[in-house]
Amino acid sequence: MASSLSIGSGAGFSGDRIDAALPVVRTLIADGGPAALIFETLAERTLALAHLARRADPERGYEPLLDALLTPVLGLCLAHGIPIIGNFGAANPHGAARRVQALAAELGLPRPRVAVVEGDDLSGDAGRALLSGLLGEAFPERRFVCANAYIGAQGIADALIAGAQVVVCGRVADPALAVGPAMAHFKWSWQDWDRLARATMAGHLLECGAQVTGGYFADPGIKDVPDVHALGYPIVRLDSDGGIEIGKAAGTGGCVDLRTVKEQLLYEVHDPAAYLTPDVVADISAVTVEQVGPDRVAVRNIRGHARPEQLKANLFHEGGWIAEGEISYAGPNAAARARLAGDIVRKRMAMLGIEAPVRLDLIGVLSVLADDGGAWLSAPQPDEAQSQDVRLRAALAHEDKAVAEALLREVNALYCCGPAGGGGVRTALRPRLNAMSCLVPRDAVSPRHTMIEG
Repeated sequence: MASSLSIGSGAGFSGDRIDAALPVVRTLIADGGPAALIFETLAERTLALAHLARRADPERGYEPLLDALLTPVLGLCLAHGIPIIGNFGAANPHGAARRVQALAAELGLPRPRVAVVEGDDLSGDAGRALLSGLLGEAFPERRFVCANAYIGAQGIADALIAGAQVVVCGRVADPALAVGPAMAHFKWSWQDWDRLARATMAGHLLECGAQVTGGYFADPGIKDVPDVHALGYPIVRLDSDGGIEIGKAAGTGGCVDLRTVKEQLLYEVHDPAAYLTPDVVADISAVTVEQVGPDRVAVRNIRGHARPEQLKANLFHEGGWIAEGEISYAGPNAAARARLAGDIVRKRMAMLGIEAPVRLDLIGVLSVLADDGGAWLSAPQPDEAQSQDVRLRAALAHEDKAVAEALLREVNALYCCGPAGGGGVRTALRPRLNAMSCLVPRDAVSPRHTMIEG
């Protein structure tokens, strides 16, 4: 019977803390036994922006923090046989793989065996033809930027079995980062749905980094988390049956308890009885969680069902421009002045003959719950008169860059054109990407791994 496998999280999103992985790796080394380290740095918008970066420079398009994330841990992982698996390849996995090898050389380390998992990118001619055939007139032919399918863990597992020390992925499903090393270690059948589902949910617990160790959970006075500034990132231990025990890096802040684990188990799960992934359909409708020690929780009774016949694909296309302008008002009657400022902006845009809707938010009064149509702002909110620190945000999305720029000029003009006491204007203009999703036949996507030489 194969021994247990520990899998640690080094990151939960692009831009995550660069010092998080080192305590995880030190804990994995101290605990002994087989282990792997995963970096989850890819979201839908992150990947689209990476494609744009690669368009501008063919050597870019992978995780910008790749060097900073790997530098503290690469040598330790290579020395102690801890493979690193990450989707930090984004739109350019081969570029990321080359950078990993170059980084190792710069650090004076032995050349690592690096594998690239590919097959997810549908942005080329064949992928475009496939998507155009599936979507028909809905396919954004002229404005198409990129498309990627969510692939599973097969390529990762195969790469690890082939001896890869670092596995660089693009758009694999987030839990696949953990399923891959589990399959390579335990050699389970790819039709062992229960074990696949357990490894998948282990990956799901890890995929958002410190979210499961108290980060996104913390709410002072209601859900207190010790030393939240020094959160430890999670470590899952899988046994040969796929049993899950989750903890965190030793000597760190945060917490792992029944509440944090339950919150993360349900995170982004539409149907607890059918959590769809490329490798398996996981069923957590009868799951149980048990506190088995300080910052240690066991998760049991996860079942699995046959994987879906289709894979999800995300498409991105050019969506014009988005303009955002902000200005602050402070002191008595601040909210009323901010309202007036927003009204001025809307009326000025109409005077210029621009009919595009302008989104207005009163940050400090109402913003998160507001809406693009302005219904929430049609009347003063309760206690609004007590607000003495209000920031107006005006935003507009439009195909025409000149229209978007007009909004920014009108916000800037509020400095002297009133109302009274406005300050701290900030404006931003950026191209907008629109997203759409579809399902593609599984046999139309060919995941594979390639070992990088030289």
